Amino acid sequence: MISYPSRVTEEQPTEEDDCSIQKPDKPEEECGVFGIYAPAEDVATLTYFNLYALQHRGQESAGIASFDHEKVHLHKDMGLVSRVFDETTLSRLPGSLAVGHTRYSTTGSSHVANAQPAVVETRLGALALAHNGNLVNLSELRATLQDSNYQFATTTDSEMIAVAIAHAVDHGKDWLDAAISAFGQCQGAYSLTIGTPAGVMGARDPHGIRPLVIGTLGSNPRRYVLASETCGLDIIGAEYLRDVEPGELVWITEEGMASFHWAQEPQRKLCIFEKIYFARPDSIMNDETLYSYRLRLGHQLAQESYKDADIVIPVPDSGVPAAIGFSQESGLTYAEGLIKNRYVGRTFIQPTQSMRETGIRMKLNPLKDVLAGKRVIMVDDSIVRGTTSGKIVQALRDAGAKEIHMLISSPPVTHPCFYGIDTDSQDHLIAATKSVDEIATQLGVDSLEYLSLEGMLEATGEDPDSFCTACFTGDYPVPIPEEVKRSKLMLEQTKV
Repeated sequence: MISYPSRVTEEQPTEEDDCSIQKPDKPEEECGVFGIYAPAEDVATLTYFNLYALQHRGQESAGIASFDHEKVHLHKDMGLVSRVFDETTLSRLPGSLAVGHTRYSTTGSSHVANAQPAVVETRLGALALAHNGNLVNLSELRATLQDSNYQFATTTDSEMIAVAIAHAVDHGKDWLDAAISAFGQCQGAYSLTIGTPAGVMGARDPHGIRPLVIGTLGSNPRRYVLASETCGLDIIGAEYLRDVEPGELVWITEEGMASFHWAQEPQRKLCIFEKIYFARPDSIMNDETLYSYRLRLGHQLAQESYKDADIVIPVPDSGVPAAIGFSQESGLTYAEGLIKNRYVGRTFIQPTQSMRETGIRMKLNPLKDVLAGKRVIMVDDSIVRGTTSGKIVQALRDAGAKEIHMLISSPPVTHPCFYGIDTDSQDHLIAATKSVDEIATQLGVDSLEYLSLEGMLEATGEDPDSFCTACFTGDYPVPIPEEVKRSKLMLEQTKV
């Protein structure tokens, strides 16, 4: 039985409804997922705080499904976590286990019906699924399930995974076997938290493209949490145990946690952009914070692309660690040249055309007395579309910067992502259609240099073959069907 504690509201207009608002010059966020099994704890509130810590992974919608014995309680809506939930809504989500989700849409439109968790009924009770990633065999899976007379309530691949599990359950399998059977039909990227009346599952695809970690809550060994990043564990006082491995399913019940390696030949291909940009700098991967990795990117950038200048400034906040690393390695002075307005978010009041033309200053404002007459090195982590970088450069020129040299702590993004990051179609990726010199001219900088692919991977301190670098190389670890390629790739110009 499914209980909806409060009415799910209709979709509100967003910035994207105004075609005059350009997409940001970054890959768009993906999703954050969470799962918890903790009898005698307020699982809804713990899930809320975790989603709050994972808010950077998606700001379009949020949802929590809690299980109180056989009954599932669901609340989800459009907007930030703090808008979707309050003490009243959380009090209506009782139970001993829960799954949560904060979403940026990559498959399925930005509408409340597509908010997660996705909940479906089965012969064993309700199933609630939260998904980070993208399937690439969407059409094939949908056709298979439609032949089984299932009706879909949404347009998301996440619901299809849930329905595939429900289909296996309804044909006699238990929760565990049903999930493993469904995963065998799914191709692409998926890190999942799945709630059932019997317990919580966590799973990653055989390449582990999207992250998922396990934590323990307090001294009770039977209280476990699952989260996209370790920062989601820290906020609720959980201790990091380990990562869910590629091709692994963990099954958490009253008997504890069991592990099942269901994929025959798993091979980790973690998205390198998780380390460069997406995950929070205080999250831990490979036994260190991502801040440390991004600092090394700056050191490597200075070794490859030293420029004589007066100051080194970051594009806040994502460029800060690399800029500090560059300063440490080069000996050049680190300074803040741009101040970020951290209170700028979505607004339903659109700026005037003249404000849009210089609109970068709504988010970033230059410090004139720091920049005037200076030769400036500006460090950022990536350029994807090139839509805002030129405006930042112009703002620095207006503030009196004498020279501007832009350095990027990752290689040029030349290919779109099919695994859960919205990098747009290839013709909108500036490095796919222009040379480095042409990009520099378009942005208005005196010089532009990117970190090498080899330098980026060397700085990880890990096996370079254990990462997905498809956005830089076009080498996709999971084969992309031709019809999906055509939706994003300039096939007549690109060999993939």
